[in-house]
Amino acid sequence: MAYVTATEMLQKARAGHYAVGHFNTNNLEWTKAILLTAQELESPLIISSSMGAGKYMGGYKVVTAMVKAVMEEQNITIPVALHLDHGNYDACYKCLDAGFSSIMFDGSSLPLDENLAKTKELAEEAHKRGVSLEAEVGAIGGEEDGIIADGECADPQECLKLVNCGIDFLAAGIGNIHGKYPDDWKGLSFETLQSIVDTVGDIPLVLHGGSGIPDDQIKKAISMGVSKINVNSECQWAFQKATRAYIEAGKDLEGKGFDPRKLLAPGYEAIKATVKEKMELFGSVGKA
Repeated sequence: MAYVTATEMLQKARAGHYAVGHFNTNNLEWTKAILLTAQELESPLIISSSMGAGKYMGGYKVVTAMVKAVMEEQNITIPVALHLDHGNYDACYKCLDAGFSSIMFDGSSLPLDENLAKTKELAEEAHKRGVSLEAEVGAIGGEEDGIIADGECADPQECLKLVNCGIDFLAAGIGNIHGKYPDDWKGLSFETLQSIVDTVGDIPLVLHGGSGIPDDQIKKAISMGVSKINVNSECQWAFQKATRAYIEAGKDLEGKGFDPRKLLAPGYEAIKATVKEKMELFGSVGKA
């Protein structure tokens, strides 16, 4: 199996003008669906856990063991990075100890000087352990693990200071939000994105809140330097819709339709279909 950091795959994506999909896992069904779809499409993959999902699944060591075991048992050969999504300072160290191959330190809610100091420290520690580091400036809107923020556009000069801390890829707010986009959403700020690119150079950029952004905006962002796109809500919505349809049709009451392996199967297939759709949109198919 090819269990790797995210650095090289994102550098290749940046140079090749495509993006690698970052898909959050929530349990075994999610993990299998994401990994097997990436293998079928021969796409590099970043599979991740948020702090809340890590707690739900029993801890970060459980997540690492599950991902590695599925990769081994299912003969996953494409490059896979296991990433911490929106980790705080303590969670980053826990994931380093648990064997994650990539981490994100989200210090965007901290004073800038504190964000920079902790980012620099974590970059040095991560690289010492052969792990890649993502950091954020300019809060991504919406809610993530109980943290609620308005979407704001990052300051390019603050982005440069974060890049100079030694990070491997940068998450910068450009009007994107987590979860469902409101009807009055103004869209991504490509003016901000261009200014960030002009300031920080060729470092891969990350677009959070990838669920619900129109395809044309996704493609334009990729063409400008976005190399990693995070998707979570759309997989959850697809799983919920398919599971609801199964139950509302009464299929859980037919025979052994209550068996979790049958009950969860429609949602599992819906996740696979969503991941496939996104990988095709991001241009990562066949790039493993």
